[in-house]
Amino acid sequence: MIGGTSDVGIAIARALAQKEARLTLTARNVASLETLVSDFEIRYQNKPNIIELDVTQFDKHQEIISGLKEDLYGAITCVGYLDNQKESQQTWEEALNSIQVNYTGLVSLNNIIANILQEKRSGFILGISSVAGDRGRGSNYIYGSAKAGFTTYLDGLRNRLHRHGVHVMTVKPGFITTKMTEHLHLSGPLTASPERVAKEVLSGIKNGKNTLYTKWIWKWIMFIIGAIPEFMFKKMKL
Repeated sequence: MIGGTSDVGIAIARALAQKEARLTLTARNVASLETLVSDFEIRYQNKPNIIELDVTQFDKHQEIISGLKEDLYGAITCVGYLDNQKESQQTWEEALNSIQVNYTGLVSLNNIIANILQEKRSGFILGISSVAGDRGRGSNYIYGSAKAGFTTYLDGLRNRLHRHGVHVMTVKPGFITTKMTEHLHLSGPLTASPERVAKEVLSGIKNGKNTLYTKWIWKWIMFIIGAIPEFMFKKMKL
């Protein structure tokens, strides 16, 4: 689990722990995982392994992932950073952080994971992207472009690994009630809880789903947004 302290990551990890899965959770600060591990051990009699991992420290990825090679069967990427669009337009550091966390760091890690699973000819890779990557919008196009890149990367990885017995699944959430979005004050029928996302993700893995929109209504929302002609779309404030 890459991003073990994210709200969605925790929800997925809980669901897997109840199924007696052997888990390895990663985070930039492993101390932040200790309470969670203790809770899992008491609640589910399942104690996850924890590893310090920063998705932007590219030079350490090979060593860390290679150390998990023998036990690696599946990888779930739950890392995300929602940048401040206005700040990203003015400050390269903010834009770069969004690109590295949401795209380049994940490509670095999943390249290594993919090579291991291809050699084993089994397993799965699950990447959480976003509906924001389906079409660029003025309000979040730095974040959206990074997610679009990650979605396309997962598409290609799925095409490459299918013949080797490895399943790649892309998850495209809409709004989720998480720490990352708490400043947006989300509510209503378009917003999913981390627990709902976790349930749908595990079902998707079990059923070999390639792309999962969650909630499902976002598939049709993005279909409509994608169908708006560019001469109209560019005049809209989205």
